[in-house]
Amino acid sequence: MTPGDDLRHWLRLCLVPGIGPERQCALLANFGLPERIFAAGQFALAKVIGDRLARTLLDHDNQAAIEQALAWAAEPGNTILTLADATYPKNLLQTADPPSLIYLKGRLELLEAPALAIVGARNATPQGLANAEAFAETFANAGLTVISGLALGIDGAAHQGALRGKASSIAVIGTGANRIYPPRNAELARELAGKGLILSEFPLDTPPTTHNFPRRNRLISGLARGVLVVEAAVDSGSLITARLAAEQGREVFAIPGSIHSPLSRGCHRLIKQGAKLVESAADVLEELHWQSTVVPTPPAPSPPAGYNGVLDAMGHDPVNLDALQVRTGLTPDALFAMLTVLELDGRIASLPGGRFQRIN
Repeated sequence: MTPGDDLRHWLRLCLVPGIGPERQCALLANFGLPERIFAAGQFALAKVIGDRLARTLLDHDNQAAIEQALAWAAEPGNTILTLADATYPKNLLQTADPPSLIYLKGRLELLEAPALAIVGARNATPQGLANAEAFAETFANAGLTVISGLALGIDGAAHQGALRGKASSIAVIGTGANRIYPPRNAELARELAGKGLILSEFPLDTPPTTHNFPRRNRLISGLARGVLVVEAAVDSGSLITARLAAEQGREVFAIPGSIHSPLSRGCHRLIKQGAKLVESAADVLEELHWQSTVVPTPPAPSPPAGYNGVLDAMGHDPVNLDALQVRTGLTPDALFAMLTVLELDGRIASLPGGRFQRIN
């Protein structure tokens, strides 16, 4: 049997509707490799997955999807790995439910590189984005591949920072490997495909459905030595990733923030539950016993524009005029005029000592 024939059997198994990862695992545990599953017969299969699904498995015509996947895998830079492949990532094999197939685009050698995951809010603050980029670049310069989910916000910032470093970045996505979501990160995805790696367990053309992303999160944590949460609300998917990381025996780190910021509450909850409080990239590297270069000071965020930009720069803690001027790049007169409007509008409060605070 040729390697192509072997992959056909795996694709035939994994592209049957209703035969998801858990049932695939049960079939593989009972019968061995996919060709043996299909040779077992309906009666034997029914004992494992029931008569209806056994008939579906044997009768479903997914030849067109198989040919599409094989053609995609034949393109330069594209690969499909199965659980039986020697190059399947060892970290995923150690998790409770590794996917039977993974679709990959980019540098396969990154699968075995030591890695750290960075996740967080999609609607991140300017400081959160700056932290994600700076931490990721530092980790990459220290030799750690940075893993994230290609989402807007913290994920995208982490990928960008890591791609500037000496190592690289892996994006684990919740769509088919031939679809990029969100579209705004298409250029970043192209850069990852060239310098890093894009990974998906979902069949080609899979759309961005809601239930795909929590499932994707277990691969983000499973591939990494630990997970750093930069900013997260209490109902954030990043907390799912952190919980999965803890269940998988990975380290969990969280950056604290203002007690007034909704995007800090998820991190604070993780810290209360035992996540390691992080103030610098060096804290993470030390916890991982990782030898690193000197950690640079995180750069200041780009100057925001407009009234909402001033509010973002203000954050949720009291801040004085001098600090706001540094954060926004505005002149004192322009900044004071905008603060006056915001105060009259009831969006900020003036405090003793020349300080201002955002009102939620």
